[in-house]
Amino acid sequence: MTAFDRLIAYQRDTAALAQIAGRLGWDQETMMPRGAAAQRGVEMAAIEAVLHARRSAPEVGEWLADARAPDEVGAAHLREIRRAYDRATKVPGDLARRLAQVTSEAQGIWAAARAGEDVAAFLPVLEDVVALKREEGAALAAGGDVYDAMLQDYEPGASAEQIGAMFDAMRPRLVALRSAILAKPAPKGLSGQFDEAVQMQLAVTLAQAFGYDMARGRLDKAVHPFSSGSGADVRITTRTSPTDPFNCIYSTIHEVGHAAYEQAIRPDFALSALGQGVSMGVHESQSRIYENQIGRSRAFTGWLFGRMKDAFGALGPEDAEAFHAAVNRVHKGYIRTEADEVQYNLHIMLRFDLERALMSGDLQVRDLETAWNDRFAADFGYVVDTPSNGLLQDVHWSVGLFGYFPTYALGNVYAGCLHEAMRAALPDLDARLAEGDTSTATAWLRDHVQQFGGLYEPRQLIEKASGAVPSEEPLLRYLETKFTALYDL
Repeated sequence: MTAFDRLIAYQRDTAALAQIAGRLGWDQETMMPRGAAAQRGVEMAAIEAVLHARRSAPEVGEWLADARAPDEVGAAHLREIRRAYDRATKVPGDLARRLAQVTSEAQGIWAAARAGEDVAAFLPVLEDVVALKREEGAALAAGGDVYDAMLQDYEPGASAEQIGAMFDAMRPRLVALRSAILAKPAPKGLSGQFDEAVQMQLAVTLAQAFGYDMARGRLDKAVHPFSSGSGADVRITTRTSPTDPFNCIYSTIHEVGHAAYEQAIRPDFALSALGQGVSMGVHESQSRIYENQIGRSRAFTGWLFGRMKDAFGALGPEDAEAFHAAVNRVHKGYIRTEADEVQYNLHIMLRFDLERALMSGDLQVRDLETAWNDRFAADFGYVVDTPSNGLLQDVHWSVGLFGYFPTYALGNVYAGCLHEAMRAALPDLDARLAEGDTSTATAWLRDHVQQFGGLYEPRQLIEKASGAVPSEEPLLRYLETKFTALYDL
């Protein structure tokens, strides 16, 4: 075997172990007994120690030095393995293990604090997480910018300066659009009670309508919807509310976008460095275009209106047009995952600035709730009413995902680019969506984005798929056009 062959075989086993670790995380969010949290932290730490040792093993460095890529795919394998190796060798194994244990325990503490509206119960463990992440970031940065180093885990090639400039360009137009919309009468929302078991049945129908392969996946309930796994085992979760079935419906479609990406990656990439989505920004582009540009389109909501009437009876809105307005209603709210398209990125900008300040040391954990509430009031014009609607609403910081939040906005930007290109390529798309047929849209995304897994760098992939350098302009044009029509601005 050549050095390249040995490296690929070794990487396959490492990837398989990483999938097992991911399954432990899925179980913790869905089925694990609450009393098992401390033991699960030890288990996660143990498997993280094994993974870190494999990723940083000296022989990996030796094979990388000797390996010669046979083709473009081989070169991409080496690029991604080298990136993981460079990262692993910078982070001490003991630190990786401590992070795995503390974040596993912190996740359970966060969930209990959120349920009890008790910020004080969460802050001590968050202080531990932040301290460990600062230590990890400093090791990764090797004298450079700590936050930029963290970004590379989620969006290779991105920088805080680049993202900040993009946010600065987006914010004024989003705020102006929101102000114009909120000056108009709000459309009628849904009314009534919606059986949660029926919601889950509809969620399965929608998952399959968007191409999710249930033979290689499953749908469960969790506090925070997520997608987990790759290849032949890709699982999703959603949540239900008896008064808000849209929460279930659009959380499901969103997570199907993530899962469909993983299920569509070339089978020969399975359990390899290329066998998962190339970045969280690209991943989010798939979930957001499924959820918004497809799932909230006038054509698709016309079909969905009929399915929901069949499932629940009277909904409040009396026709498909009123239902479309309800689906896309811009309204005041606190929760990022429930935010409309116009305001969603403003939630991300808040988190981006706060976590950069936390990682730099300019903001201390003890002051985080006040900083969050002050920033929210300034950005949205009203006051956070409960911690679960504020600092405690997201799981990300409890599990150490610093640098992750801005990829949600990048995903929206990438989705805007892909949507323009897809619409140009599929002039009859609305006719298909009006029948509940998403197959032409999902096939275009599969062919132009999903099948490639980690083959291309993130921005390179979006440019190849859309035919243009990624920019926030397509997203802003889409939002301004759509909501100008909806609200008669």
